[in-house]
Amino acid sequence: MAVETYLIFDGNCREAVEFYAKVFGMEQPQIMSFGDSPQDPNYTLPEEAKDRVMHARLNIAGSNVMFSDTFPGTPFIAGNNFSVTIILDQVEELQSYFDKLKEGGRVTMELQETFWSKSYGMLTDKFGINWQFSHGSGEM
Repeated sequence: MAVETYLIFDGNCREAVEFYAKVFGMEQPQIMSFGDSPQDPNYTLPEEAKDRVMHARLNIAGSNVMFSDTFPGTPFIAGNNFSVTIILDQVEELQSYFDKLKEGGRVTMELQETFWSKSYGMLTDKFGINWQFSHGSGEM
């Protein structure tokens, strides 16, 4: 059993998925758009929906992260009620991911030693996604 993260975007999902794939050294990700899905003859897919991402998935540090755009007309509310957390034993790798994700974003807390971690930091990336980084097992 696993808990996986699903991130929803408002039209810029493809850019985000490709960015994250590059940050974490992955091949070009498979991305399915609404236009790629079988069409219902009783419902015409709006033109503005065709290129929006219906589903994408990346495996980041052993965990699946899934992605989608909203369907046109669906309200989108950017929130801060979640974060993606990267927990690694290699400080250099943690620093590399942190440095790449902070480009165009906002650092909340630089990577630094804390009483619970050899290296811990937080940032919000250029897409508004909150990230936490921690060295070690993740247990406090």
